[in-house]
Amino acid sequence: MATAGVTVLALAGCSGGASAADDHTLRIAMGSPGEAQIRVWESVADEFEAANDGWKVDLNFQKDDLYQTIGLPNLLNGRNAPDLYFEWAGNRLLERDADGFAADLTPFIEDGPLTGVLDESQYGAVTVDGRVLMLPHIADVTNVLWYNTEILDTAGIEPPTTWDELLDACDALNEEGFIPIASGNKDLWAAGNWLAHLVSRVVGHEAYDQALSGEADFDTPEWQKAFGYVEDLAEHKCVNDSVNAIDDNEGAQLFFQGKAAMHAIGSWLVSWAIDEAPDLDFDFENLPAMPSEADPDSVIGVVTGYIVNAKSGDQKQEKAAEFLALLSSAENTQAFIDAEAVPVTATTSDSIDERTVRLNSLLSESEVVISPPDTGYELDVADAFYRSLSEVLGGRTTAADALTQLQDTLTK
Repeated sequence: MATAGVTVLALAGCSGGASAADDHTLRIAMGSPGEAQIRVWESVADEFEAANDGWKVDLNFQKDDLYQTIGLPNLLNGRNAPDLYFEWAGNRLLERDADGFAADLTPFIEDGPLTGVLDESQYGAVTVDGRVLMLPHIADVTNVLWYNTEILDTAGIEPPTTWDELLDACDALNEEGFIPIASGNKDLWAAGNWLAHLVSRVVGHEAYDQALSGEADFDTPEWQKAFGYVEDLAEHKCVNDSVNAIDDNEGAQLFFQGKAAMHAIGSWLVSWAIDEAPDLDFDFENLPAMPSEADPDSVIGVVTGYIVNAKSGDQKQEKAAEFLALLSSAENTQAFIDAEAVPVTATTSDSIDERTVRLNSLLSESEVVISPPDTGYELDVADAFYRSLSEVLGGRTTAADALTQLQDTLTK
């Protein structure tokens, strides 16, 4: 699939514009959701083709990191641009709208294929200037602290719920020969997402938003205090030495293989672990409480879904809306649940993992939901922010120096 993605990108650069309005191929693009969910997508595509004589569905799955960076922009500006594509709510959605790639779904929702598909309350995060620009599909908690129940029990450690308990656990687990917290931060987002939530708890969500939006400076005493807690993690050897040299998959494998007691990552770990480590006994805590924190119960999360390309013709936009309605049917919602994904259209089901149910409650009941830097803000700002956090976590620089360098980078 990676080879196919590269081929698509090579072709995509040949000419700009959306896919031809007069053909009968509905093109859909996304990062790879995993084999189980790919089978659901293929089944929905077959169902759509059977109900729409003469229409074909072309599913384009790319590696996640490729899709999120150069993959999707290349596709949207290419010869055969997608008519329907995966995206994150937040700044990325605003960018797609500003570039003219996000159709207004409001007419399809008010009187069309998407009428009644979702409750009106679920469109808040994807509505811009009164226009619904995305159909939400999944709401994810993007970081909690997962733990191996057996390892913690063997070491006599309770799941840490405070900062001091976490540091004490790191010390004890190192003595027992376990990596306290596995992380694969080669691409910067994995630990970056976790640490972004950590520092947001200290400075407060408003200061976090202002700094990442460019409305306030990072080089302040409050931010130095927040980054100082990342220094604590390095000093207590809480993460694997290879943290900034391996990717998120390799980081997860340390947890799956029982080499690490904990792993900081998002809600998708449930289905991932069930597939790759079915005998693993694991659970989670939200981010342990920070000393003197501003937002003690905040959750970091994101809404993802699908945008209809505004540059596709009217007929294709209508068909894309019909496909989204089919995707959201009760039968296909259950198929996604069986593939260890929980769409926002899901209500209750005996087949939803109880950890996923608790994660969804954690997100829906939180009064403060933090946006991940790489989906809620400009990517160059997120990248610089993540890079600064990685330098401190890896013990390569101090909190003060990292923040000075971050501020210098953003003001150039």
